[in-house]
Amino acid sequence: MNLERSVALVGRPNVGKSRIFNRLVGRRVAIVHDMPGVTRDLATEFVAEGGYHLMDTGGIGVKPEMTPEMIHAATEEQADFAIMAASLVLFVVDASEGLTTVDEELAIQLRRYNKPTILVMNKMDCKGSSTHQLEFTPLGFKPACGVSAEHGNGFDRLQDAILRILGPAPKVDNPEQKGPRRTRICLAGKPNVGKSSLGNRLLNSERLIVSEVAGTTRDAIEADLDYTTDKGTQWHFRLVDTAGLKPKRKLGSSLDYFSTLRSEEAIRRSDVVFLVLDAMTGVTKHDKKLAGEILEAGVGLVMVVNKWDYVRDMFRREPVKGYETEAEFRKGFVEAVRKELFFLPDSPVIFTSALENFRVEDILKKAAEVQQTLTRELPTGPMNRLVKALVEKKPPKLVNGKRFKIYYAVQTGRWPFRIRLFCNSEERFDDNYRRYLESGFQKEFKLSGCPIRFDLVGKPTENRRKELTITEYRKKGQRKKPGRK
Repeated sequence: MNLERSVALVGRPNVGKSRIFNRLVGRRVAIVHDMPGVTRDLATEFVAEGGYHLMDTGGIGVKPEMTPEMIHAATEEQADFAIMAASLVLFVVDASEGLTTVDEELAIQLRRYNKPTILVMNKMDCKGSSTHQLEFTPLGFKPACGVSAEHGNGFDRLQDAILRILGPAPKVDNPEQKGPRRTRICLAGKPNVGKSSLGNRLLNSERLIVSEVAGTTRDAIEADLDYTTDKGTQWHFRLVDTAGLKPKRKLGSSLDYFSTLRSEEAIRRSDVVFLVLDAMTGVTKHDKKLAGEILEAGVGLVMVVNKWDYVRDMFRREPVKGYETEAEFRKGFVEAVRKELFFLPDSPVIFTSALENFRVEDILKKAAEVQQTLTRELPTGPMNRLVKALVEKKPPKLVNGKRFKIYYAVQTGRWPFRIRLFCNSEERFDDNYRRYLESGFQKEFKLSGCPIRFDLVGKPTENRRKELTITEYRKKGQRKKPGRK
């Protein structure tokens, strides 16, 4: 992030910072909700129009009774970091409520940082806002801009005020245009499995709030990450930490609902998704559902078993019944995971502990490996020889006295791998045989963790064949239908 052109949004809870964030960015990024304390992590986005990075912070002054004490403390630390890192602060207040004691306390704190500050009076469309507007004059922050984040009023003036302080936007429209493409990796899973802790380990900082309270991360938080291998090769990633995905029946509020939608969108936009499992609970019913949703998204999929320190502690004391070593137990764990998630594309399983920083870097190594695999072109000749061998080894079952036949296979796409199968009948291709072919492709071409989509092109039926023939004749300018003299 270019700290010379960075802007931090600060203010007490529920003054509309996230709405202002979304308006300036130009799309819905931060979750917007009337509940105080919704924004907890530090979210950052690049504002292309102004050429600066915008940081949305948790509400400073969130009371412990609103959110758990640990989250309250961590949120304030994130806000402090944003203010120190920013070159400009947008101090957001609620014009509909007028000046509050918390606003006055924040003003005192902001003056200590001695940063350029713009007073942003939000909700100017509400009744009484014009009267309350005068109450903020004694704070002494200039310039002051009145806006309505709800309806988008006043943002041209606010953007002008920002650029007068930062200077004109640089010519580069987006910093991602510079340098190599970043592999988007996503940490997903049910609440409280340690996704944010793993993210912090990977980033080597307390970039994401970590708490024992389930559901701390409410939004999908992104951060760039560069990793240098032992051989000196540099890998470039964009890490996305998502909110814990809850079952639909457990979505207790509209906030949970929108948070889940944002996490699902983050999964769809990723290159490789890491499904984080809890070593102590194994694969749960909800994990199975998440795995299916990730598979449906057509992205690379790796399973991460976190909290492996519990297992290591057990073996330090004494062997677990039925297993002599940790390695044997790990092998049995993998077999159990694959049995529960039999429908996955032979996804790799890695074991980590965010608490002990045990093999956390394996996440990046596996991400680079799967991403590289996803870019491959499968050779047509070997692919058709494989199909022939698989069909001979296990012929499809009879359906109405006929078997499913494959005449030819060709790759038509990547990310996910798309294989077009020219066959005798699309209807005879069942899910079991599809999984059998997928497994054969993944083992033969080493496509571990990479999804495969089979697109079937069957022989036309008699009616369909007749329609096609008539169309061909008409294209040639012949009026008579085939078969007529």
